[in-house]
Amino acid sequence: MLRGVHTLALDAKGRLAVPSRYRSSLQSLAEGELVITIDTEARCLLIYPLPEWEVIQEKISSLSSFNRAARRIQRLLIGHATDVEMDGNGRVLVPPPLRDYAQLDKKVVLLGQGNKFELWSEDLWAETRDAYLEEAGDDDAMTAELEQISL
Repeated sequence: MLRGVHTLALDAKGRLAVPSRYRSSLQSLAEGELVITIDTEARCLLIYPLPEWEVIQEKISSLSSFNRAARRIQRLLIGHATDVEMDGNGRVLVPPPLRDYAQLDKKVVLLGQGNKFELWSEDLWAETRDAYLEEAGDDDAMTAELEQISL
């Protein structure tokens, strides 16, 4: 389970050190193989263990390419998907085009989302988080599914 928020730094080569608490599970689950792609709703990156990504890619690939919305998602998510591997020090190289898309600089935030991580610019994450917190009082946004959850 990938969860939690981690403030990290990219090194000069664009490498990200995966927090040590996840390294062994990512090694056993995916042999250190990950897939990084863009998020189509926000300027962040999605980082999946390879087996998790393969399930997602199969679902996306099975969508009709004649449906404009499906084709857009196929082009963006699969087209930007990049295979990366954790090195012996638990680092992954975030490719320059993906770093540019997510506006990543030195300071980044790794946000666990259960089956994947999101990788954000520290500044963009702070802005987005604050906007989400401001929206939290909007009861109209509450769906029936969310109303079933008790925290």
